[in-house]
Amino acid sequence: MKKIITYGTFDLLHYGHINLLRRAKALGDYLIVALSTDEFNWNEKHKKCYFSYEERKSLLEAIRYVDLVIPEENWEQKRSDIKEFRADTFVIGDDWEGKFDDLKDLCEVVYLPRTPEISTTQIKQDLKMTTKTGGDGK
Repeated sequence: MKKIITYGTFDLLHYGHINLLRRAKALGDYLIVALSTDEFNWNEKHKKCYFSYEERKSLLEAIRYVDLVIPEENWEQKRSDIKEFRADTFVIGDDWEGKFDDLKDLCEVVYLPRTPEISTTQIKQDLKMTTKTGGDGK
């Protein structure tokens, strides 16, 4: 069985996330998603999530491509996760291109293209604009 592991916050789950998860699962048989905890997001990434860790975890667990969701609590845990879960492939969006090449001694590293027209950051910006203008943001 070929195991794939990926990491992310997956807040305001959207079709770009689903595309990434679908393409990651297509690379193997078993997909592990390491989901950033609320504390990690706030303390290290300086992000405030709309949905809590437990809510985001429930959403991911409902997606047919995802086999297991584990917590991501720090930047350094990737190496130990790959070893512990015997992951064959590490997958992440291509906005991280080259940043995880140091993991190639443990497994294959794949940078998947992002869905260009959507991101959680863009959704949050669009929602702010809609709120400010009282309508469609235009």
